[in-house]
Amino acid sequence: QVQLVESGGGLVQAGGSLRLSCAASGIIFRLFAMGWYRQAPGNQRELVATITSDGSTKYADSVKGRFTISRDNAKNTVSLQINSAKPEDTAVYYCRASRASYEIWGQGTQVTVSS
Repeated sequence: QVQLVESGGGLVQAGGSLRLSCAASGIIFRLFAMGWYRQAPGNQRELVATITSDGSTKYADSVKGRFTISRDNAKNTVSLQINSAKPEDTAVYYCRASRASYEIWGQGTQVTVSS
């Protein structure tokens, strides 16, 4: 019942755009900080972007100016707009919700950027 479900992943050419979405259920969404993480094969999972319950955003240096995180509390969703995609953006992207000691992860969605 408490879950995050990512969608929107797929194949995109370098320089292209993709929009990922994460739908939350079973939580009071507006109270949670949300984040997008990614993990490429052989790499550690890394933070991509976060957005607080108040809408404040932060980005990893590697994606600044190219990615945009946003949330829609009315729809219980958080999105990640990927622009000017690079091959190094290829990874499984995970959605995370957090509040106090609570932490919830989505199942991930694959993003592949071809050169």
